[in-house]
Amino acid sequence: MSCFSFLKVMMILFNLAIALGGGALLGIGIWVTVDSASFINLFGPLSSNVLQFVNVGYLLIAIGAVLFALGFLGCCGAQKESKCLLITFFSIILIIFIIEVAAAVVALVYTSVAETILEATVTKALQKDYGANDQVTAIWNKTMSKLGCCGLMNYTDFDDSFYFNKYKEYPLFCCKDKDCTTSPANVSNIEGCFPQLLTEIRSNAGAVGGVAAGICVLEIAAMAVAMYLYCHLDEK
Repeated sequence: MSCFSFLKVMMILFNLAIALGGGALLGIGIWVTVDSASFINLFGPLSSNVLQFVNVGYLLIAIGAVLFALGFLGCCGAQKESKCLLITFFSIILIIFIIEVAAAVVALVYTSVAETILEATVTKALQKDYGANDQVTAIWNKTMSKLGCCGLMNYTDFDDSFYFNKYKEYPLFCCKDKDCTTSPANVSNIEGCFPQLLTEIRSNAGAVGGVAAGICVLEIAAMAVAMYLYCHLDEK
């Protein structure tokens, strides 16, 4: 088997797997969007909490559609030996790769800015919804109980909040005693959840970076193979 034929077969198999995986995600996304109640019953109450922050159905549909389209282009381009499909596949992978690199650079350079924006946004939502929205309250209670934290940064996140204005005290997670007014909360000095979450993320940064690097390597390999097939079609 020639090098061209070997790479063609590998290209077909690789992109067929991507297309099948994308189709599976697309199907799951449609199921979650159309029948979220069954999804919640199957995966438990935690799934309902996740659905409050991220519309998992639409996210899976988007990712699945992109993967299916990419797999289809790559598979058909290699099978039919179509220059048009191969160069389209190469271009889309290149665009995704550039976006990923740009996002990584922005994340590294503007991490502090992103944290500030996130802090301001989440704190405002916390003040408005904690104690007023049962689902948001349950999510925050579970988070604060599990991590042993209080609010996003500290107990002051609840100042002038719906919860504090109604009960005239902070959540019990913010104090070491049952009395959780301003003075006990200040003395308890319970750390906020955001620093702990950042610590967890940074502790797993190596694994996340390894996965990201692996994806980049696969993308570069896919582009290289697509371009090789594209350039050697006329010589075949």
